Formats: sequence, structure tokens, C-alpha cells
Amino acid sequence: MRLLYTHSNALIVLNAKNIVASQHIKIFLNNQFSAGAVGELPPIDNWLELWVVEDLHYDRALKLLDSFNQEDKKDWYCTHCQEVNGGAFEFCWNCLTDV
Repeated sequence: MRLLYTHSNALIVLNAKNIVASQHIKIFLNNQFSAGAVGELPPIDNWLELWVVEDLHYDRALKLLDSFNQEDKKDWYCTHCQEVNGGAFEFCWNCLTDV
């Protein structure tokens, strides 16, 4: 097993879990029920963790999460209507054409 992803916001980790699990990669969530330890342990030790069960799927799962990380995506122009779209969009917000 290898740690794939962790974050202070559990909803973000759960979204990452859904992305990876949708590709039939076996995952494990650690610290799901650690809320009772908050205050006794440092906050970072209670963050929800997403683990890949089989190491051979780790690289594939990491690539899936690269698309999940929208921070480094650049704006793009639609080839159909020439509208500028934010990097987080996978289709044109104006004409609904795919990237």
C-alpha cells in the first residue's frame, strides 16, 4: 500500500477517492474516524488519507489525480467559437464544445 493523497479538507480527499475508484483501482481511506482524537493529536495527523492498495496501480492513480489538480492548468481558446475558457473547464462554457 502507498499513500496517494491527503488534504486538510476531507471533501477534497473524498473527491479524489471517487476519481481513482471510478477506474477500478482499489483504495483505502485512513483516518476516517479520527475526529475523536482532534485535540489529542496534531491536526495533520487527523487528515483523511487516500491509499492505493496495490502498488502497481500507484502511478496510474497519480496520473488520474494530476487532472484533478486544476491549479496548473492554463486558460484555453475554444476552436469553435473562439471564447476564452478557464483551465478548469473541459468544455467551452459558451458553446459546450469539448477541449
